[in-house]
Amino acid sequence: MSYRASNLPADKHCFFGREGGVSEGMYASLNCSLRSQDKRENVLKNLDIAAGCFGLKHVDMFTMRQGVSDTVVFADKPMQFKIFADGMVTDRSGVLLCLKTADCAPVLLADYQNGVIGAAHAGWRGAYKGVVENVVNLMLQKGARLENIAAAIGPCIQHDSFEVGDDMRVEVCSSSPDGKKFFSSGRDETHFQFDLSGFVEDRLRRLGVENVINSRIDTYPEANGYFSFRRNTHQELITTPFDYPTQCSCIML
Repeated sequence: MSYRASNLPADKHCFFGREGGVSEGMYASLNCSLRSQDKRENVLKNLDIAAGCFGLKHVDMFTMRQGVSDTVVFADKPMQFKIFADGMVTDRSGVLLCLKTADCAPVLLADYQNGVIGAAHAGWRGAYKGVVENVVNLMLQKGARLENIAAAIGPCIQHDSFEVGDDMRVEVCSSSPDGKKFFSSGRDETHFQFDLSGFVEDRLRRLGVENVINSRIDTYPEANGYFSFRRNTHQELITTPFDYPTQCSCIML
């Protein structure tokens, strides 16, 4: 169930869902995680399928070894899974920026007037640490103008599905005092519901990015449309670290 935001050119970006690939079982079907125990050849075929939507191949992608950081890098040429980072920016044509997510928020950004694009893997840790801000700042350094940047937040775990503990709330609010408005009461005094995509959108708008679209698509309940780390965890499908499928989100000039 692919999603394209209306503020970005439809032929230049896509938030892919889980459909349309070759993987099987718990990885069915467009799994893009080489860290999972899916067959490597299947994952590479899936990446080729995604890249093929832009007339490219997976070797034309710039992909990161993602974590929970605020690290952002400049992609001057295609490179696959070599650099540890959670955000990327390029001004080079022919380089397809590709994120992997399975509940975290994928954020695609572009100033097509000045030829600069970016992408951020915004889980809650990366978001409060500033990965989105760092992507925007690097875009500006490369020639983008704030008033021209369009940003889209793709499918991710949403408020009603994202139960968190008080420790997480304290950690987020310690560096983002206004972050408390994105937490609401949970099942008891030690649990809360967190609005991740709203939190990310707020940080974009505070930067001065006015052209923001938030998909508000929840990956957790959409089992046929999207992979979800939390859903797989609740279904006891994850037996070893990193062995879960991910969808991808891509953007190019």
